[in-house]
Amino acid sequence: MKLTQKLTAEFVGTLMLLATVVGSGIMGETLAAGNTAVALWGNTAATGAILVVLILMFGPISGAHFNPAVTLVFLAQGQLKRTEAGAYIATQIVAAIAGVLLAHAMFDMALVQTSTHVRTGSGQWISEGVATFGLLAAILGTLRSKPDAVPYAVGLYITAGYWFTASTSFANPAVTIARSFTDTFSGIAPQDVAAFIGMQIVGAFIAMFLFKAFGQDKVDA
Repeated sequence: MKLTQKLTAEFVGTLMLLATVVGSGIMGETLAAGNTAVALWGNTAATGAILVVLILMFGPISGAHFNPAVTLVFLAQGQLKRTEAGAYIATQIVAAIAGVLLAHAMFDMALVQTSTHVRTGSGQWISEGVATFGLLAAILGTLRSKPDAVPYAVGLYITAGYWFTASTSFANPAVTIARSFTDTFSGIAPQDVAAFIGMQIVGAFIAMFLFKAFGQDKVDA
């Protein structure tokens, strides 16, 4: 598969992921009439479902990373070259922001916004480390034992992560950056982005080292 084909798959997949995350958050908050739990459930179900679909669609083309933390782990394992990984990450970030703008356009909102949704504190930071650790563990473990099940493992893990983590499981640096551009249900204030990303990278590499200790560090991207 050519790099341009892989990057196109990463762009479209990441764009659709963010359009779903933000769009379902807007729809959920609109229809929930102030019930945050109902809004979160709508956001959760849509995100988990779209992840399964997108990974099934684009996994054979690009590996369906849609996530710089995933790309960095595969780079560290020698599954990607540096130039390829850099192109993946740049594409993911640009596509994620484009997905947020698309969600705003679909709901007739201002395209460019700045989030005022504060997400900070030790509980939130620990949650992002745990969320990303679990996501990478789901990917690495399932790739070795049952690769066809990866889309379902990822979708189900994120569905659970929305509810068992205090941060609602962003688990993705591109998603985190993009969500700072929406002042809606799913947003994160720009000043809180760096700490989230730092903990996401830490969690991802803890998972990588754990599965390396298990002898499961050589998997296909």
